Amino acid sequence: MTRALHIVSGKLYGGVETLLVTLARYRDSHSSLEQQFAICFDGRLRDELALSGATVSDLGAVRVRQPLSIWRARNRLRRVIDEQEIDVVICHMAWAHAIFAPVARAAGRSLVFWLHMATDGRHWLERWARMTAPDLAIAPSRFTSQSVAAIFPQVETRVVHYAVAPPADSLKTERSIVRAEMKTPDDAIVIVQACRPEAWKGQGVHLDALAELRELPGWVCWMVGGAQRAHEHEFLESLKRQASRAGIGDRVRFAGQRADVPRILAAADIYCQPNTGLEGLPIVFTEALDAGLPIVTTDIGGFWEIVDESCGIRVPPNDAGAVAAALRSLITDESMRRRLGNAGPAKARAFSDPVAQIRLMGALFDELAQGRSAVAASHGI
Repeated sequence: MTRALHIVSGKLYGGVETLLVTLARYRDSHSSLEQQFAICFDGRLRDELALSGATVSDLGAVRVRQPLSIWRARNRLRRVIDEQEIDVVICHMAWAHAIFAPVARAAGRSLVFWLHMATDGRHWLERWARMTAPDLAIAPSRFTSQSVAAIFPQVETRVVHYAVAPPADSLKTERSIVRAEMKTPDDAIVIVQACRPEAWKGQGVHLDALAELRELPGWVCWMVGGAQRAHEHEFLESLKRQASRAGIGDRVRFAGQRADVPRILAAADIYCQPNTGLEGLPIVFTEALDAGLPIVTTDIGGFWEIVDESCGIRVPPNDAGAVAAALRSLITDESMRRRLGNAGPAKARAFSDPVAQIRLMGALFDELAQGRSAVAASHGI
């Protein structure tokens, strides 16, 4: 049995945290892998991991400006590694790696760095993380995997797609209920975007595109995603003002943070996320495909790895006119919408089946643990 410990801050909730909850819920998918979790902050992630029945260790709140908090958290991690007999430590993103990777290395455990977003390696946290090289790096897409070299140029990188649970069939029966909650008619064409309010995720471009469609009847937009940091609150308020100035404020619903995104997607008709900044491969894209939604997005980052002409439309970045044209086609052409949407579920399962991805991840961890055990045995340890 290989015992793996995933470490993440837990302060925010987004795609990384969604992945960890899925890993917890499907933790028995690989017979020789036991997955545990360690987080630093209370919140939604801790609650959902606990509800899954997974083993969750509390490392305590860590603040970089308070060295004593780092020292305490590292001591807690040392105890967790020893008491739980952890074989492999996985640090998700640079923050966790910078703070906790030295503990895993000092304890003689296998160390994995999981990079979730494309990077140039210049951020101060990434420079700090670079001080402790892992045994292996993991990325969710080929595009993101290319960024690992900016931090760890000599480290082997493997692609493990995000494990995404398929939606329950019962969600399809809640379409009218969700639309009533959103004050949206049953016959409306619903365009949805579900992500944190960050300018580079393209909400502003999305609203500019919808402004060009203000004379086109029948559509409603749901903007799903709650602000978790000060700059996100400011950006969210600016989006609301933008929609109002464009004359579409009555057709855009700002739904805030939701814990039922698959349910929201099952009640929509089109998924649109026209990123202006690079991103690896958001989990919500797979969830949208699973829900049978055609996707409109930009031709940047890792999106091309999952969104092609069979299931969506890619347009140039920062081109609201192109986004508007793609949305107009899907709104007015039901057969096109249905054809692209119907291709989604099979593509999502082939790409992100949770059992297949966890087995792949488990095989990588088994190999690391066995290799370290062999080295230890050769040295008489």
